[in-house]
Formats: sequence, structure tokens, C-alpha cells
Amino acid sequence: MPVLIVVVSLTVGGGLLARELYQTPSTAEPAVANDPAPPPLRPQQQPGPPTVELASDAAAHPEAEPVRDLLQRHFDSINAGDYDRWSNTVVAERVQAQPRKEWQKNYQTTRDGSIRVFRLEAAPENTLTALIGFTSTQDASDGPPDLQEPCIIWRLAFPLTQVGGEWKIDAVTTGTIPEREAC
Repeated sequence: MPVLIVVVSLTVGGGLLARELYQTPSTAEPAVANDPAPPPLRPQQQPGPPTVELASDAAAHPEAEPVRDLLQRHFDSINAGDYDRWSNTVVAERVQAQPRKEWQKNYQTTRDGSIRVFRLEAAPENTLTALIGFTSTQDASDGPPDLQEPCIIWRLAFPLTQVGGEWKIDAVTTGTIPEREAC
């Protein structure tokens, strides 16, 4: 009986070892969760770099580079206080909803950084949704009425649509509430 136990144990162990040695390695792209989180920034470093970065999941999407370019121009225009440039990154409905003077007042002290696109998802009617996160700094009084803080971390979904063959940031669905918290 002891010999049988040893033989069965060696057979099972050998089978498990062979499976590990001969198993085909996975070629799937790593999920967003596998991307290392950037190190936390000190308060004086906020909002972080203004460059739009793509997580591996977003970078694997065929529209990754055009979307990254759109978002880079969008955030650059906000950081520069350039309404005309901003209006070229959004659909006409958003421009009409936020005329120049209102936009300038809303963004007068805003600086955005640590911008990361986590995922690009197909949406109905050949549109996309960009799941992003970024940090904004502003005078506390210029923050949202329910979060008047000098530094806010945002996580939200930007709806994207093509206008004239270019991606634009579409109007956010009414009732959509972005996730946000003080830094």
C-alpha cells in the first residue's frame, strides 16, 4: 500500500509539473488593473503633468491615438483658457450650452493634469465612451457647488462622436453624475 501511495503521488506531481512546463503562455493584453498606479503627488505638485496618458486597455483600441489627440487638445485648451480651441473639441450642442463668457468664468482658475484614459468602449451608433480620470486644481470657490475644494480628482465617462470625420466630445447624458473627490 505505501508503494501505491508513492507511485500515485509521483504521477500526480509529474502531471502537474508537465502541465506547467508545456502550457501555452497567455497572449492577452493586460487589464487596466495591471497597469501600475502612478505614485501619489504632493499637494504642491497637483494637478500633475498635463499630458494625456493611455492605460494599456485604452491603448489597445484602434481609435486610441485619435482619441488621445482629441483629449490632449481639449485639456490643453482648458489649461490655456482658450475657448476657441476648446470649442473645436466638443460638439456644437456643448458650445451652445456654454457661451464664451460663461466658459471663461467656469474655467478661469482651472488647471487639469494627471489625465489618464483607462478604457475606450464602443457605444451605440458608432460612438465611443472614454473612461477617464484626471485631477483639477482651482480656486475653491470655482469648484462645483457641492465640492468647493482647491483640488479635485475626477473619474468620468466622456461620450465621443464623429463630426466631419473627427472625434468630438459629445454632450453628457442628463442625470449622469461624475465620480469626484477632494485630493
